[in-house]
Amino acid sequence: MNVTVENLGPCKKMLRVEVPTEKVKETYETVTKSFQRKASLPGFRPGKSPINMVAKRFARDIDEDVKNKLTNESYQQALRDHKLIVVGNPEVEEVSFSREEPYQFLATIEVAPQFDLPDYKGIPAQRQIGRVTDADVNKALMMLRERQTKFETVDRELKEGDVAVVNYTGTVDGVPITDIAPAARGLTGQKNFWVNMDKGSFIPGFADQLTGAKAGDKRTVNVDFPDDFVTPQLQGKKGVYEVEVVEAKEKVLPELNDEFAKSYGAENLEALNVGVRTDLENELKMKQENAVREQIVRTLLDKIQTDLPETIVLRETRAIVYNLVNDNQRRGTPGEVLEAQKDQIVASASVAARERVKANFVFGKIAEKEGIKADQSDVIPRVQQIAMENQVSMDQVIKDLQKNNRVDELFQQALIQKVVDFLVKNANIEEVPAAEPKE
Repeated sequence: MNVTVENLGPCKKMLRVEVPTEKVKETYETVTKSFQRKASLPGFRPGKSPINMVAKRFARDIDEDVKNKLTNESYQQALRDHKLIVVGNPEVEEVSFSREEPYQFLATIEVAPQFDLPDYKGIPAQRQIGRVTDADVNKALMMLRERQTKFETVDRELKEGDVAVVNYTGTVDGVPITDIAPAARGLTGQKNFWVNMDKGSFIPGFADQLTGAKAGDKRTVNVDFPDDFVTPQLQGKKGVYEVEVVEAKEKVLPELNDEFAKSYGAENLEALNVGVRTDLENELKMKQENAVREQIVRTLLDKIQTDLPETIVLRETRAIVYNLVNDNQRRGTPGEVLEAQKDQIVASASVAARERVKANFVFGKIAEKEGIKADQSDVIPRVQQIAMENQVSMDQVIKDLQKNNRVDELFQQALIQKVVDFLVKNANIEEVPAAEPKE
């Protein structure tokens, strides 16, 4: 067998494969005999039909099987002979096929990047040691109170901290905003829209001009859309809004007492304080450890420069974009906002995808060198977490993973986790005091 390997670009190669005539004939005979054993032609018992009649009757199917068999066997042999690690599926193109001549085909493949690992033991990192302050606890308690905020209608002028319920229509140079930015329907007009009277909410400058207004008042609000506004067509432009105040609402926070504490499952306010502090301390510890892990991974990856398979990067980019869009939609981000940010989302996803693909190859190489493997026990905690988050059984999670071909992805995540654990364990970590927060 003759194989020529051509470089087509970063991590992309073409194999030109020629299979000798003798191998073609041998494979043809083997495949034809296989068809003969299964064939049932009129006048003959199953498996007893003359081979020349079988060859004629099933000529097209036999040729296809011969080509597939020759392609698969010679392709795998070529990869072994040239020590090529392929990622993804090859693109195979038949050049020529005849039972009496060499069989030729082309296979375009993407291969794993080739690079040398730097010294990955003893990577320097700093672990910042901080503490949870009373101010941190008070801030967390305030956030818990804000979750139970009630809004009461008031008959007075709007002030900072209130919520204005308004009807509005917006224009730019006298033209409805949807004529300028079709995707920005929410910016053209809304009824009973809630505007937080805190500075900077909604469109910069909008809420400020409603200060002092009461229910029933009408105001003309002039705004300057920032140069980095989320809707590109409106960036740097001046808008005019005709606004009618429907209601003025005041935020009412619950009292910080034992009754409030019980609403969060605590026995009393003191117990809630202790629980909040414990949660914050655990959160701080996790944040510190994650920061160490990120430092170590960043230091390692920065030492490695390598090309990456573009098909894998593109696939990862699409996955990241899909997840970003889904997450934003679940959080209630309007479709017009996502559409306006489309280019930015794809660009940032592409950068993240390259980092992730690079990390996967680097971690995979370290895992191979150190004999690190992920088994079922490493994956079970993640399955349990998914089941808990989605309120389904573990069996259902496993079925869904198998259905969507994501089991290998879970094992890959577990392997990466173990490799990073190994890097952290072997790193040179210095503990330093964190900047003292202001009370």
